[in-house]
Amino acid sequence: MVVRGKFEDDLKELQNKLVELVKFADNALALSIEALETHNIDLALEIMDDDTKADILYEEINEFAILLITKQQPVAIDLRRIIIAIKIATDIERIADFAVNIAKSTIRIGQEQHVKPIIHLKKMYEITAVMLKEGLDAYKEENTQLAKKVAEMDDEVDSLYGETIQELLKLSGEKPENLPQISQLLFICRFLERAADHITNVAEYVFYLVKGKHYDLNN
Repeated sequence: MVVRGKFEDDLKELQNKLVELVKFADNALALSIEALETHNIDLALEIMDDDTKADILYEEINEFAILLITKQQPVAIDLRRIIIAIKIATDIERIADFAVNIAKSTIRIGQEQHVKPIIHLKKMYEITAVMLKEGLDAYKEENTQLAKKVAEMDDEVDSLYGETIQELLKLSGEKPENLPQISQLLFICRFLERAADHITNVAEYVFYLVKGKHYDLNN
């Protein structure tokens, strides 16, 4: 019983590390959109400098998870919890990378006035931020209903993505002199769409954790 108690404490520590990584990625993504909206180059540079923190957390999660597997020889459900933590960490680390990519695009745009209001991009971010929060809650609570809701929100992001891409491509024909900035906005749009996809992966992992089988929630 003492050994089992220690193992459960270790599982909780693993979860806490993952929560820390999620919070970091969430904050980085929020700051990247703020930097884009305000043309804040200094903030964009800070986001890039801080990215090593996400890398360190990611490595810590992987190393700790592998240590648990090798030392504890966990039973099926516990093994799933450890493997899912590794998988989620991979997806969340990618979201932190997307925040850096948005920061880089912001630097490339510089102080140039946006060719169009970034309303759709902000809306994509806002939905993605909710997905991330509720995806984390679904994971912590092992709540498949909440996970399903998160996956359904991805459709909203996809719809906005399609609309925004069409608008920007049309604008590129109307204002070819602004093509460099439009290209960066197209990249940012893609980064946000991919971030939502990675959170949908998290929702799928919750189903695997609870049900013991994979479900494709992207279709």
